[in-house]
Parts: sequence; C-alpha cells; structure tokens
Amino acid sequence: MERLRAALPAAPPGIVLIGRRHLRSNNSWMHNVRPLVGGSNRCTLQINPADVAQLGLGDHATIRSATGELTVPLEPTDAIMPGVVSLPHGWGHHGTPQRVAAGHPGVNANTLTDDTPLDAPSGTAVLNGVPVTLSTPREHAP
Repeated sequence: MERLRAALPAAPPGIVLIGRRHLRSNNSWMHNVRPLVGGSNRCTLQINPADVAQLGLGDHATIRSATGELTVPLEPTDAIMPGVVSLPHGWGHHGTPQRVAAGHPGVNANTLTDDTPLDAPSGTAVLNGVPVTLSTPREHAP
C-alpha cells in the first residue's frame, strides 16, 4: 500500500484515457466480417458533455498523449464521468490487406499508450488512465 500511495500523483491529471470493448466486434478480430461492421461508427471518443462544453470542442477532437496524437470523432455521453475519455482499442486498419476492415479503419489507440510505465501488481504495461489533452483539430476548427 505504501508503494501505491507513493506512486499516486499529488494532483489528479486533467483528462485521462481509458479503453473499452464492443461486444459486436470484440474490437478487432471480427472487423473483417461484413455483417458485424455495419451500423454506426463505434470507433469514437466517448466524452462527458460538460468536458465538450468546457473545452469548446465540436464533433471531432485531437487527442494527445506523451507518445502520439490522433484526430477522432466525439461521442458525448453522460455514461463517462468528467475528466475521463474512452477510446476503443483494436482499430486502425489503414493499409491492411483485409478489405472489409480497411473500409472501416478507425484509429489505433495504441498510438496514445506507452509500454514503458508498468503496473506494479501485474507487471504489464499501463493501458488505462493515460494522461491526455484534447483540442479542436485544425481541419475541424470554426
């Protein structure tokens, strides 16, 4: 417990990124099955509407972490608490030989994660609670 307390930041980060899964496609291995990729875009950044208003965002945002940046469509929802955003992993099918998946590429959330910080109890990379910033992307600015 002492190591955990010592590892916690003095102040919570501004916005943190968490992942999510979609039951219909299991995020990636079914993205090349035509009947399972239909419907609305599921590769969106879920964000609390209060954060959208506070940050002055529109329908897209540029999300940046210490390791990369992506431009993503926003999905405002009260299901996400303020200060947290959620992006599904398992997308980013640009240039893949899988024709169906390439037609619905989405973005690769791994661009935003860093395999250097490790979760001490499990010894695995930290993939949730990644500090990020959000801004209006240039191509979507008013």
